[in-house]
Amino acid sequence: MIIGIDASRANRQRKTGTEWYSFYLIKNLAAIDKENTYWLYLNAPATPELIEAVKDNPKFIFKYLNWPFNSFWTLGRLSLEMLIRRPDVLFVPAHTLPLFSPRRTVNTIHDVAFFREKNLYFSQKLKSTKFGLRTLINFLVKLMTLGKYQADSVDYLFWSTNFAVRWAQKIITVSEFTKREILQLCPKAQEQKITVVHNGYNNESYRPINDEEKIAAILKKYSLTKPYFLYVGRLEKKKNTPTLIEALALLRDAHPEIKEKLVLIGNASFGFDEVKYIIEEFDLNNDVLIPGWVDEEDLPYIYNGASAFVFPTKHEGFGIPILESMACGLPTIASDLPVLREVAGEAVSYFDQNDKNDIARAMFRVITDQDLRQELKTKGLEKSRQFSWRKCAQETLRELEKTT
Repeated sequence: MIIGIDASRANRQRKTGTEWYSFYLIKNLAAIDKENTYWLYLNAPATPELIEAVKDNPKFIFKYLNWPFNSFWTLGRLSLEMLIRRPDVLFVPAHTLPLFSPRRTVNTIHDVAFFREKNLYFSQKLKSTKFGLRTLINFLVKLMTLGKYQADSVDYLFWSTNFAVRWAQKIITVSEFTKREILQLCPKAQEQKITVVHNGYNNESYRPINDEEKIAAILKKYSLTKPYFLYVGRLEKKKNTPTLIEALALLRDAHPEIKEKLVLIGNASFGFDEVKYIIEEFDLNNDVLIPGWVDEEDLPYIYNGASAFVFPTKHEGFGIPILESMACGLPTIASDLPVLREVAGEAVSYFDQNDKNDIARAMFRVITDQDLRQELKTKGLEKSRQFSWRKCAQETLRELEKTT
């Protein structure tokens, strides 16, 4: 069987959640499947990292599909490829399907929070330097959708998710919570088409590390010093980063003996201006450290150097940083969300993400309560062993092979 995969996200130089999901699935499929042939569709030449990930499996073949425009590679060039030469099964590990797909198409939907709180997402207009072209495409989009959508990023999320739910033969989603959300929020969703396959994490890298000298060297590389709370994720409204900083200010006022700073690792996104404003407002420039982009191989050391991990997100489809934290043996506190309870169970201490005082109290307790710290560490290490990218790839392959 020939399995085609949209590998454009796995091929990006700088990866976050969806990109790492795509990359590690491809890497692990290459390790476990010697029977099927894979066509990896790319919108740019393969990176050395992706080449390395599949080099030992000759049945993984790169197909670079050149496209002269900055946008609509999936809807344009990949759609053309599906008309010319289709695989037996097409797997798209994100929400966007090509307009023309094989009958046997499998799509992963990670999160549909934008259906509930559109205001937490930045609406970015079509990428084009030509005003006339932007105007024409926006007009065509509105015409084709009877005025329901425009050519911007948020409307594209709505349209592409609904399109995938309707036309994919099978939907993979990453949590039972997200499955329920899809069924509730997408009118065309059919329960029998949706399968849950939990995400994994890189269990070769994210583990307890006792090399204090190496941890110190990595921290020095990014101008970080102990002690610190750690947060990993986008720096944005959706992830509740501004409220986390306010909670740190409350903790500082109530308990000046707590010396932990706050390290924020992730890309600046919608709402980052508010993050910077709050840092200035509470005079936390020396207490909130934002090192910028961190190399993936360095991140486990930064986890291991932290006093505790804090994850105050408002919405999540799964929550991979929770797994990474638990796997490193780091005491972890997080938002009281159904999806995080599904992933972490009793291995995490939860707080009300809408209450900055409750977040501050949780931060104080996770630093000062030694029994709690040990309990969270022990339970977190045990819980994290239930997840891996290898397991995710095995279950995904089973679903691809079952597609008829």
